[in-house]
Amino acid sequence: MNIAALVSGGVDSSVMVPILKEQGYNPHIFYIKIGLEGKDDLMDCPSEEDIEITTYIAKKYGCPFDIVDLQKEYYERVASYTMDSVRKGLTPNPDVMCNRMIKFGAFEEKMGYQFDRIATGHYARQWYDENGVSWLGTAVDTFKDQTDFLARITYHQLSKAMFPIGELPKSEVRRLAEFHKLPSAQRHDSQGICFLGKINYNDYIREYVGEKEGDIIEMETGKKLGKHKGFWFHTIGQRKGLGLGGGPWFVVKKDTERNLVYVSKGYDPIAQYTNNIDLVDVMAMNPAITLTDGQRVRYKIRHQPGFNMGNLKLTEKGLTIISDEAISGVAAGQFGIIYHETDPVVLGSGVID
Repeated sequence: MNIAALVSGGVDSSVMVPILKEQGYNPHIFYIKIGLEGKDDLMDCPSEEDIEITTYIAKKYGCPFDIVDLQKEYYERVASYTMDSVRKGLTPNPDVMCNRMIKFGAFEEKMGYQFDRIATGHYARQWYDENGVSWLGTAVDTFKDQTDFLARITYHQLSKAMFPIGELPKSEVRRLAEFHKLPSAQRHDSQGICFLGKINYNDYIREYVGEKEGDIIEMETGKKLGKHKGFWFHTIGQRKGLGLGGGPWFVVKKDTERNLVYVSKGYDPIAQYTNNIDLVDVMAMNPAITLTDGQRVRYKIRHQPGFNMGNLKLTEKGLTIISDEAISGVAAGQFGIIYHETDPVVLGSGVID
């Protein structure tokens, strides 16, 4: 079986190489170049170091190695989606779209089509059942699980995906990196956008959307509390970076036409909570899954180790998750990921309306 292994230079994707070798495969290693062209001042991205580490790993294990430049595709498919979303007042998730559009999308079109499987360092599991249907499941390490970033990949992409570290806890991945003397063993986990390294999200938004001063207003009183540099820098539920004293303050609403950000004081402002999460553009992970009215499910609306519980309600536009408990920070444009009630299986996802 021919395997393309996407290695970024980080510890997770590095460790999958010796794992694949031990399983009898000789993966073709690819480093995807994704840095935004002509934006070196914006990037604090260790791409040279990443490429050096990836080259070393390829030589160490005798694997063919190539660099694939997908900068243009990244800008056209992911950066543009992100900017369009923030201009509309939505909260995008570039990591989710990067997996669908770049790692399993543009890469497939350019190189991946030549391979049987595409392996990545995600904390997730993929398997085929007795009928040959491909499934996406949560990782053994629930704290590191990344299925919420993978739930928008297409069924074809899922069928070709391979997640060699999905059965391992992070501590074991670190141990294996030490054992195999990989140069990435002590590297910190990336907190950047997709695989853009250390790029700061607000700097990324500022570069492409700019700044526009507006008022920060207290929801309950209408009192002006301060200024912001553009509603697009703020998300519903946000409590840091507002520059207001006497808090904590939470972002509870945005007026995109008038460039206003509304905040509420208190630890748990009631205006921030809801039991209903409306989803549109709903997709099931595979053809064997049917999402039904009243179905009991677990779900996530953000990257977190735990799940929330609720029931599905089918609607004309898609479906609504009726949450058992009122939940805060429901942001339009983000994704709601639906999981089986008890099994470690991803059922589908939708865009929060």
